[in-house]
Amino acid sequence: MIITPSILTADFCELGQTMDEAIEAGIDWIHLDVMDGNWVVNRTITFGPALIRSIRERVGPDIFVDCHLMVTNAEENWNQYVDAGVDLVIFHIEAVKDPVSLIDKLHSRGCQAGAVLNPATPASAILPYLPNLDLVLIMSVVPGKGGQSFMAEMEEKARTFRSAIDSQIDSGGLATKLMIDGGIKAHNAAQVAEWGIEVAVVGSGLINDKGSIAENLAEIHDALSA
Repeated sequence: MIITPSILTADFCELGQTMDEAIEAGIDWIHLDVMDGNWVVNRTITFGPALIRSIRERVGPDIFVDCHLMVTNAEENWNQYVDAGVDLVIFHIEAVKDPVSLIDKLHSRGCQAGAVLNPATPASAILPYLPNLDLVLIMSVVPGKGGQSFMAEMEEKARTFRSAIDSQIDSGGLATKLMIDGGIKAHNAAQVAEWGIEVAVVGSGLINDKGSIAENLAEIHDALSA
């Protein structure tokens, strides 16, 4: 399972050093949470294309960079994030009127397209678009609301997507990746891997004051291999 850090838990004044530390620890995928102060529950504003462009320049072309757009106008400003250098744009299915058009536009720019759904949104909201999606992100917490516990009840949704993706691959279709985000740490990483998750976003479980990114990553890998 790929572990990708969410930089929201990082000290933004030391962000470049954090990126360097993550890459030195073996991280090759960076996850960027973009909040517009409107879509998320706590109305937080995080960062936009300018900072993403700086991150891309810092990490170089060999690191995979995605952005999770927790915004209301992804259909209007998706191109700004592609211009900033992301490899994958993940949009909220609840906030987009025409997913097919947005997926096609992203692919036309050479950018991968992903869709994410809130815990309360059923898998059926995304399944019709699965054949053209490079990634599906399952939220295991409510986006933007801090201090939440991991929602183990997302297992059924994860297994639904895993089965659909496996059937798609068996039929010669796209190998859509399955990602999870929210409350993932060393103690539950193996649990979600067993569900069929291929990519796990880890925030405070990876970037914290208890240990270095390398130490925390090693702990997660140990849990996965136990």
